[in-house]
Amino acid sequence: MSVSKASTFVTLAALSLPPNPASRRVQSRPIMIYALLRRALFLLDAEKAHTLGLAGLSFTYACGLSRLLAEARVEDPVTVMGLDFPNRVGLAAGLDKNGAHIDALAALGFGHIEAGTVTPRPQPGNPRPRLFRLPKAQAVINRMGFNNAGVDALVANVRDSDFIGKSGKNVGILGVNIGKNADTPLEKAAEDYLFCLERVYAVAHYVTLNISSPNTRNLRELQREAALDDLLGQLKAAQARLAEQHGRYVPLALKIAPDVEDADITGIADAVRRHRVDAVIATNTTVARAGVEKLAHGGETGGLSGAPLFRPSTTVLGKLAHALQNEIPLIGVGGILKGEDARAKMAAGASLVQLFTGFVYRGPKLIREAAAAVQAAKRSAS
Repeated sequence: MSVSKASTFVTLAALSLPPNPASRRVQSRPIMIYALLRRALFLLDAEKAHTLGLAGLSFTYACGLSRLLAEARVEDPVTVMGLDFPNRVGLAAGLDKNGAHIDALAALGFGHIEAGTVTPRPQPGNPRPRLFRLPKAQAVINRMGFNNAGVDALVANVRDSDFIGKSGKNVGILGVNIGKNADTPLEKAAEDYLFCLERVYAVAHYVTLNISSPNTRNLRELQREAALDDLLGQLKAAQARLAEQHGRYVPLALKIAPDVEDADITGIADAVRRHRVDAVIATNTTVARAGVEKLAHGGETGGLSGAPLFRPSTTVLGKLAHALQNEIPLIGVGGILKGEDARAKMAAGASLVQLFTGFVYRGPKLIREAAAAVQAAKRSAS
């Protein structure tokens, strides 16, 4: 299936539904359309479906038809990292690596979009196949390896977007997730992060340091105390310099892995507190395979996301919240498949949550469901 055919499918599916606003069937239009789209895309290789699905979303946005895929955004304003988010539910990094679809994704009701992970130089990532669905577990395993077009391509895409660029005013919160090239030695990793930070500073509302992907060799070694201390020291110094240069402060977030011991959590908490990191995202994907070992593709190498990640990622989130004692905001991500899951992340200590695999399986409905659940929980607690 070509990109144009995929885009056409989305549009025809939308237009085939009844146009009468009074029709009760219209109430479920976004759900019906996504169900049709998912059924078709799940017949394809996972990575091809990912590419075609994003192309279809952008085509629909360009045609002014995004309203047919999602209901109005839940308005639940909150200030985190000094930034005003329209609601607490965002898109995690990894879905739109090059920032080429941020307008279309933002139109689905997210409170923020995190693009990337992006590296200084373009790189193809790991050999295919490298993306696998596990439908029975509502999970995905990926070993993409930071495949992206390079940081300059992302910056160009952002500048050309309605979301933050062409309109001349910011209409949403954009995070940019940065990493190192696979062939950059670990001892020079800071140079890659500094290079990317310099490039994205002018177009990002916040920047995330991805040191936790399991798919770039030895990357998680940067979570160890000495390496983390050195990396954060260099990046916070650059942040201060760039803030003065650009006349605005862009927060730095750190994304960590779920596969950490309690001592690691304590060390990470001490480091982010010492360097005044603006937020921590907990967590990335896991290398564990509990509950999926016997499923088709369950033994594939890579990071596991989706429902099986919910418990371990939420546990790490809770322990980190306890260690930090509300000194630094946390963003909870990993295994959110329903509104109740988003509420549990907030209860564990998150200020914001992010979706990825749950969005793949459930579509735009999950965005609104999660945002509404979090909003209701906050109201009942106040």
